[in-house]
Amino acid sequence: MNGSAASGSPAPMVEEATVEGTDAEFIAKVVAGDVTSFEPLVRKYQPRVFATARRYARRESEVEDIVQEVFLKAFRKLSGYRADAPFEHWLMRLTVRTCYDFLRSHQRNREFSFTDLSEAETHWLDRFAASPAEASETAAAARELVAHVLDKLSPATRLVLTLLELEDRSVKEIAALTGWSPTLVKVRAFRARGEMRKCLERLTREKKL
Repeated sequence: MNGSAASGSPAPMVEEATVEGTDAEFIAKVVAGDVTSFEPLVRKYQPRVFATARRYARRESEVEDIVQEVFLKAFRKLSGYRADAPFEHWLMRLTVRTCYDFLRSHQRNREFSFTDLSEAETHWLDRFAASPAEASETAAAARELVAHVLDKLSPATRLVLTLLELEDRSVKEIAALTGWSPTLVKVRAFRARGEMRKCLERLTREKKL
């Protein structure tokens, strides 16, 4: 990555040697006009932002677009960072909200069939069909199935299920990341689990045909 782009915004993909310093020191320098001091922050947090973006986008080009958007937003909003929480928390809130914006602008209605399931997922679906109440939704196969069918769900449902089921976030953490109230998180989580269960029931009916 070059020190600065022609537009004055940093390019997010960084691979140079690490520069020593704290987040606060780099942020202060960026706010003071030293664009190159944003690069160490990108280097430090880029892996986690990529990992988060990959939960919401399938194509690597889409993942890269999300990551670039996150860091461009972070650069532009950095002067508004008040350090009332660690920079990483602030950045991850921005990442989750950018991913949510991506989901809302790229809604897909991909068809999904039980024939797309792995053997473990099929076995779990059999247990779910036999006794829904006893089929553990925290089982590894269930979590794989959740990831598999997320593309069919609404953006809010996909976001809350990803945070709850794939990242094991608490209601409080989800509220902080999304900006939703804890009550709204609980309501959306309840609805999301219902929507997921309906999807599983549909897959079960298809399997029996």
